[in-house]
Amino acid sequence: MSSNPILTETQGRVGIITLNRPDVLNALNDALMDALGGALLAFDADDGIGAIVIAGNTRAFAAGADIASMAAWSYSDVYGSNFITRNWETIRQIRKPVLAAVAGLAYGGGCELALACDIVIAGRSAKFALPEIKLGLLPGAGGTQRLPRAIGKAKAMDMCLSARPLNAEEADRYGLVSRVVDDDRLRDETVALATTIAAFSAPALMALKESLNRAFESTLAEGILFERRELHARFASADAREGIQAFLEKRAPCFSHR
Repeated sequence: MSSNPILTETQGRVGIITLNRPDVLNALNDALMDALGGALLAFDADDGIGAIVIAGNTRAFAAGADIASMAAWSYSDVYGSNFITRNWETIRQIRKPVLAAVAGLAYGGGCELALACDIVIAGRSAKFALPEIKLGLLPGAGGTQRLPRAIGKAKAMDMCLSARPLNAEEADRYGLVSRVVDDDRLRDETVALATTIAAFSAPALMALKESLNRAFESTLAEGILFERRELHARFASADAREGIQAFLEKRAPCFSHR
């Protein structure tokens, strides 16, 4: 088993993080989540990166939490160590767009990690499930909160209470994923989409992401007000001036990300 739980690389303005515990189907443990959080924060702080991709391998995006490592834990252990909150939620701090490239299993914590991303591209082999009920547990990394927001209460109840997995086509119909592609095109398609996104104005992308997230976390009136303020703020940016001028001159914009 590799001693490095993740691999990182860049392609142009795209930062790519590959989960790298193939012998255990990328089961998520503290070492992996610490490394993932560190890589996400590093790419988020890098002005040369405009979007981030998280990928697994052909067998699994991530098959869930590493149950073997949790077997002896007590309430005091998980409460005292701030389990999940300490490192699994780092992705919530990331302001740049984060895309998940999901093939194979995305179960338990793997499904929750995908749900925490901004865009989910699924290979045709992808399967999504929240099977924690089989262990006498429940999803604890946002699954019970993000899933109903993504697919509605009735379908989320079905998935969580019965542990029923969704294949890629079902996940697409339900609204859990953004699009479905052939497995052999998954990485290329996801990186291509991330490259397209990363070419746009970085401040505008951050404002868009924050505004869209507000739709799930506030009233319509508060969300509209936030959106309006973010739009107004764009008129103080160099990128908005460049984008408008480029449109009028019928040329491609050259954004400075300012």
